[in-house]
Amino acid sequence: MQLENNLILQAARGQQVPRIPVWLMRQAGRILPEYRAVREKLSGFLELVKTPELAAEVTVQPVDVLKVDAAIIFSDILVIPEAMGLPYQMIEKKGPYFPETIGTIKQVDQLKVADPESELGYVLDAIRLVKKELDRKVPLIGFAGAPWTVFAYMVEGSGSKTFSKARRMLYQHPDLSHALLEKITASTIRYLQAQIDAGADLIQVFDSWAGILPKSHYLTYSLAYIRRICQSIDQVPITVFAKGAYFALPELADLPCETIGLDWQMDVDSARKLTQPKKSLQGNLDPCVLYGSFQDIARQTNEMIDRFGSQQYIANLGHGVYPDTSVDAVKCFIDTVKNYR
Repeated sequence: MQLENNLILQAARGQQVPRIPVWLMRQAGRILPEYRAVREKLSGFLELVKTPELAAEVTVQPVDVLKVDAAIIFSDILVIPEAMGLPYQMIEKKGPYFPETIGTIKQVDQLKVADPESELGYVLDAIRLVKKELDRKVPLIGFAGAPWTVFAYMVEGSGSKTFSKARRMLYQHPDLSHALLEKITASTIRYLQAQIDAGADLIQVFDSWAGILPKSHYLTYSLAYIRRICQSIDQVPITVFAKGAYFALPELADLPCETIGLDWQMDVDSARKLTQPKKSLQGNLDPCVLYGSFQDIARQTNEMIDRFGSQQYIANLGHGVYPDTSVDAVKCFIDTVKNYR
């Protein structure tokens, strides 16, 4: 069924759009009082992720409150390792924590390729509920973590500035690393296909820790597996957001995906030269711009769009919106994009 607003899908596919579409990474979250009201009633983050009715409610909130051009399903990239047999906890103010980490080939062999319907049905149920609630207003974005980023948490056990334990694994045990990445990739492909079957209109792959690898390792242990994911999905557009991977823009441009997401440190002019006309671009305002005055937000947003151009472009931040950002600042950004001429 036709969407009332399909600007993001048109822009991703390189079609002409009457205005620039806009959404924000982490738009469903702590910036919204409506989200905080839901969250306060719960034991923790994972209860929200695993309760389809509530996950659906907070997914739709930004569409109603911020008037963005897409919803993104409220979930977490680490539901994949849990579905494979490696459970995790979300520690308040600290982030994810894995009580057990992967360090041997025997542990890799014990992991399963996730079955999305039985292990991740709560995400699929949330997607179905969101599609009903949106009632064709805007597209719904599904997502997953890139295999390397998921691998990094499974081996490291928690967030890290360096992920030295995970990176060491690539040097010391390349066969084990590939075996684990193979299982993560197979699980991710099945999961994303199930999201599409449930109603996702576009897919984003988040490679949050792309930038900590040297280029040779990035191409071998990350991009090769992202390529497999992209090759497996042809029903909906795919966006690849590889934070910090400015060194791999030529290779990213050759992926069978529609859109490349840029972080705020990536140079727009270089990205356009390297990716046009093959790819649309998404991004890439520094999230800290939203701490400035409305005048500064509008000025820097317009300057950003001047660099990207108004076609083959989806406006966004260069990373997730920070939780202490004011709602009015976010609205100023969104309104500036929509009013750009």
